[in-house]
Amino acid sequence: MYNQGAVEGAANTELGSRIFLYEVVGLRQSEETDQTNYPIRKSGSVFIRVPYNRMNQEMRRITRLGGTIVSIQPVTALEPVNGQASFGSATSVVSELATSGETANSEGNGKATPVNTHSETKGFTKPPAAEEQLKNKDKKGNTMTQAKAKKDHGDVPVNTYRPNAPFIGKVISNEPLVKEGGIGIVQHLKFDLSAGDLKYIEGQSIGIIPPGLDKNGKPEKLRLYSIASTRHGDDVDDKTVSLCVRQLEYKHPETGETVYGVCSTHLCFLEPGADVKITGPVGKEMLLPDDPDANVIMMATGTGIAPMRAYLWRQFKDAERAANPEYQFKGFSWLIFGVPTTPNLLYKEELEEIEQKYPDNFRLTAAISREQKNPQGGRMYIQDRVAEHADELWQLIKNEKTHTYICGLRGMEEGIDAALTTAAAKEGVTWSDYQKQLKKAHRWHVETY
Repeated sequence: MYNQGAVEGAANTELGSRIFLYEVVGLRQSEETDQTNYPIRKSGSVFIRVPYNRMNQEMRRITRLGGTIVSIQPVTALEPVNGQASFGSATSVVSELATSGETANSEGNGKATPVNTHSETKGFTKPPAAEEQLKNKDKKGNTMTQAKAKKDHGDVPVNTYRPNAPFIGKVISNEPLVKEGGIGIVQHLKFDLSAGDLKYIEGQSIGIIPPGLDKNGKPEKLRLYSIASTRHGDDVDDKTVSLCVRQLEYKHPETGETVYGVCSTHLCFLEPGADVKITGPVGKEMLLPDDPDANVIMMATGTGIAPMRAYLWRQFKDAERAANPEYQFKGFSWLIFGVPTTPNLLYKEELEEIEQKYPDNFRLTAAISREQKNPQGGRMYIQDRVAEHADELWQLIKNEKTHTYICGLRGMEEGIDAALTTAAAKEGVTWSDYQKQLKKAHRWHVETY
């Protein structure tokens, strides 16, 4: 999605280095350490710069030499160490894009993506910073990144309505989610499905086709948006579907003009009663486990809260529990939510209500980047919260009943991986290898954009 790239481009140069700083203690002196180029000392901490693609190899080397990794922090290739870690640069740039209100975040939805990226800046050429993103599109032109889905979801509804024959729904309500003083426009939209046969389950997405023609004179292509409601809808009557949509807005890098996303702007300002072209549903990667005793870790930034809201409603809402006697959640859910300001805590009242009613089953941890500070005195991002609770998260992740869901801007995984790498290393476990096992077991779910 090149709209996002127009803003993210400034960070791409820095992120390209992808250097991490390992703080290591306990490295022993030996013939092998004497021959290394690294500044091994007899005592105290050793700080080692490690490229992202060599993190696993270096961790094995440190373990072999008897060392213990006590922290891993992202840095850029140009930052001096000076005997101490230099914190927050590379990943913080990405996290700021993921949580702030000034980024063009994929047509405003936590996991929305245009199938035809050329339509997003109608009347403008592609920003240069977007070229690399466009190269990474999958064959269908979709820039949303997903891990491979399970193959045993044959009963999950998919593509009931296609782009050439969409369902025409109607807007029931369109409510603002950002409180006064917040950043950007984010809306909760509810659509009437009673005239059709669109069924879906939590974790899926639907497509929206905006009206009009693109700059090439062709009909606008659909954009995908994560569903923010349970299969029964907000009214628990099986007749609605809801979305959480942020209006895309950014400055054109060449002209300086303000550019608005075609589809997100269309949705954010729809009036009740308006018609909407809907396709789908699609997606099998982000589905909840059927086990009511499961543990669910959720890490989201901005409108990435959309599928998490659906999960939490299914797990904890009274009307939902009454509608699902076969699924009475008794496990533990933990949401780590990154936003720029308190007014941007989407669905804040709903989340707090669940936390108060189910204190033993739900935990909310917020990372409010422009109001809170991390231990290094910088802005508090989601990866800082993960690092803060890394040991506890690691113990939970090891539980075979635990599923982890990540939703937000592409790149947020790196900071999360770095924090969990440190926690796993304390037990001699290589996080990336363990993560592969989680993915194979369908317990690690990622959808980024």
